[in-house]
Amino acid sequence: MHYRVFYLFDRSGESISSASAVEMSARAICEQLLPRLQSEDDYLGIIDAKENTMQILCEPGSDRYWVELPIDAAKASYGRYLGLDELKELMMSLPQVFDRAVIPGLEYRPW
Repeated sequence: MHYRVFYLFDRSGESISSASAVEMSARAICEQLLPRLQSEDDYLGIIDAKENTMQILCEPGSDRYWVELPIDAAKASYGRYLGLDELKELMMSLPQVFDRAVIPGLEYRPW
């Protein structure tokens, strides 16, 4: 399955905006991008076939990642923390279209 991705990796200064998102497979995202999430300013956005976005943010020093499905109109998101192994599992089983059922245990968070 292929998705479009955008990201910012603070340490290297490398970034791709959501408007310029590039296509990648779930496997390539796991192998090439997840390991680069290292600082609190790093993020990875994944866009599905229906233009839904899933964002992944690093929480340095805790070995966990915040994974969320933002709802721009509500200025909120549904998200939860995942460990690296859980995150890799999730990435390898992502459906073509994201929804809240994709990630069990999501909590609602206003921005």
